[in-house]
Amino acid sequence: MPSLEIALVDWVVLVVYLAGIAAVGAYAGRHVKDTHDYFLGSRRFGKWLMIGQSFSIGTHADMPVSLAGAVYGIGVSGIWYQWKNLFATPFYWLMAPVFRRVRRTTTAEIMEDRYGPWMGVFYTAFALAFFTINTASMLKGSAKVISQVVGGHAPVNEIVTAMTAIFILYSFIGGLVATAWTDFLQGFLIIVLSFLLIPLGWGVVGGMGGMRASLGASMFSLATPAGIGPWFILMLTLNGLIGIMAQPHVTASVGTGKDEYACRSGFMYGNMVKRICTMGWAMVGLIVAAMVAQRQFGVSELHEPEEAFGFACRRLLFPGGVGLLLACLLAANMAACSAFMVDSGALFTRNIYQRYLAPRRSEGHYLWVGRISGLTITLASAVYALFFIERVLYSFLLTETLATYVGIGVLGGVVWRRANRWGAVASAAVAMVTNFAVYLAMGERFDHWDPNVFLAALTAGIVALVAVSLLTPPEPWPQVKGFFRRLQTPSHYGLDDDETEEKAREREKTAAQNGEQLLLVNLLNPVRGAAGVGFWRAYRIDFKGFVYGWLLALAMVAVAWLAFCAW
Repeated sequence: MPSLEIALVDWVVLVVYLAGIAAVGAYAGRHVKDTHDYFLGSRRFGKWLMIGQSFSIGTHADMPVSLAGAVYGIGVSGIWYQWKNLFATPFYWLMAPVFRRVRRTTTAEIMEDRYGPWMGVFYTAFALAFFTINTASMLKGSAKVISQVVGGHAPVNEIVTAMTAIFILYSFIGGLVATAWTDFLQGFLIIVLSFLLIPLGWGVVGGMGGMRASLGASMFSLATPAGIGPWFILMLTLNGLIGIMAQPHVTASVGTGKDEYACRSGFMYGNMVKRICTMGWAMVGLIVAAMVAQRQFGVSELHEPEEAFGFACRRLLFPGGVGLLLACLLAANMAACSAFMVDSGALFTRNIYQRYLAPRRSEGHYLWVGRISGLTITLASAVYALFFIERVLYSFLLTETLATYVGIGVLGGVVWRRANRWGAVASAAVAMVTNFAVYLAMGERFDHWDPNVFLAALTAGIVALVAVSLLTPPEPWPQVKGFFRRLQTPSHYGLDDDETEEKAREREKTAAQNGEQLLLVNLLNPVRGAAGVGFWRAYRIDFKGFVYGWLLALAMVAVAWLAFCAW
């Protein structure tokens, strides 16, 4: 396959993008003066900025490549490799306010509030490992994609180095303010990436009629492929719901909206936009399958399915389009990496440095520690990407699995008041040991994922949380009461830690009358959460958005069927 020639206009587009995104990030963060600005953007982000932030952080450059390859190989049903979490998305509406109401900078601080100080250190150790491995995986994955697109002209490690330098520049200066604005702008480029190749290839293959004639009806079935049936999707939905609560970037990416509605909208709708883009990636794979079947450009077979996206780029893009595509690929990963850099700095500064190494220093001092620690962890990630990652998929699977098992204690601490620190630690330890022991006995890699093994490990972890919590002393009641009082108090209400129990109940009743009570927080006792108000009225906002989320998810499946299968 011939290499892709990069014209002068492509270099111009790419350089303009890199310079522009760095300038926007630096400008957006020019007023950052303290850690509240740097780590949380002063919690002033509106709905659209939150949607762009959630979408960009959750979308990586390897996703369109892997999905286009899956659809090229097995047909439209390959869309489920990315849509496996589609039915988890409506639940994000219910989860988002929790991250706003805790009124904390990091998930480690939430763990401290719920379980005690040393649980923050326990969580921070996991979170820094998560950030290091995930950032390295995204850098390496996107570098491989970009190298493939340009025909191998750009070495992978040099691309890793260049991407790291760019997002470090604006993240170091502007923190989450710069990251949110660059994520918002880069979100548009990711959408362009998702659909850019479709009109260019549509006429080449003769539209849907030409594709059907070339490929046969079996390639246009939306039924789940072998290995991804309803049981697999159900387990992945559980995996996503529990794991998302423990992923260390979520508190900042979800809880920084100016109000709870902005947080809810960003979390759910931002991820819904990603599901829409998945349909564009699937269409690219189908177009490439038709091009190969029709022997377009003299090619009758690809060496491997994941070459499909690169093949479309080489054959269909116009001068300038290559530079735009490369900018889109860079955008897809730098958005998430920059957020991870800020969040890792927040974790180290708030939960280790400020608490144990240098308390009672100035805000300016902690701001610089946050910048430098985030930079250090990012550089460690770059080194990990350059020298230690061979298979990107394995690294992602490993971190997602670990997040889910740590998430048992995080989610359990929100829904069950009797959960304690010993149960939380036991749940993570038992789930991980069960998971890895079974894979060891099966002769599989530790980062392998099987739905039955996952369910066994998850069940063992939940049993450990409940059993150990009941067999050991409960957390001090004032600590638990204060934690749940924040969760029962909408973020726009005043919060007085010294208020009487009667005053707290009055405030909860007001929240219930306004439909602002949270189902997730009151899951085990929804009647108490309703505070004497009608059940549907007390949880009105939760129910309304949850229903909209399900309607959107089902509508997306219907649109995919109409687009691919109903012709």
